[in-house]
Amino acid sequence: MTRIAKLAGMVAALFAGATLADEPAAPPPDDSTAATTTPESDIYVYPSKGQTEKQLDRDRYECHNWAVAQSHYNPSNTHLAPHQQVRVVEMPAPGRDTAVGAMTGAVIGGSVASPRDSGTGAVAGAIVGAMIGASSDASRRKAANQVNTQVSAEEQSERARLERQAADYRRAISACLEGRGYTVK
Repeated sequence: MTRIAKLAGMVAALFAGATLADEPAAPPPDDSTAATTTPESDIYVYPSKGQTEKQLDRDRYECHNWAVAQSHYNPSNTHLAPHQQVRVVEMPAPGRDTAVGAMTGAVIGGSVASPRDSGTGAVAGAIVGAMIGASSDASRRKAANQVNTQVSAEEQSERARLERQAADYRRAISACLEGRGYTVK
C-alpha cells in the first residue's frame, strides 16, 4: 500500500470518527411531570355565615389582592408555555469545521509541497486541518451544552420559585377568606 493510500485511509477514519462524535447538543430535560405534581390550583369557598353572593365576590376580590401582595404571585398572569421556552442549538452542521479544516489543509499542504510530493502534502495537510477542525467542532458542542445546562437549571429554579409563590398565595387567600367567615377547601 502506498503512502498516499495509507494517509487517505487515516483521513477517512478521522472523518468517520468526527461524524460519530458530532451529535447535536442535548436538549434540556423534559420536566412535563413537574406540571402534573403541582398542588391543586382550585380553591373552593363556601359561605358559612350567610354571606350573600355580592359579599362573596367582594371578599374574594379583596382577599385576592391581599394574597397577591403577600405572596408576590398573581395566578391571573400568564406564564411561558413549554413551546415558548428557549433552547440553544449550535448553528453550523456537525462536522462542518472538520470538513472545512481538511479541505483548507489539503489545499495548503498541496501548494507548499514540492511538485513531486503535492499529493502527499495535500493528504498530510488534510489530516492536520481535519484535526484542527474537529477540535473546533468539539469546542462549539461543549459551549452549546454548557449554555443548555445553565438555561435548564435557571428554568428549574424559576419553576420552583413559582410553585413556592403559588403555595404561599393559596395559603394567604385561604387564611383571608377563613378570617372573613368562609369555609375554604
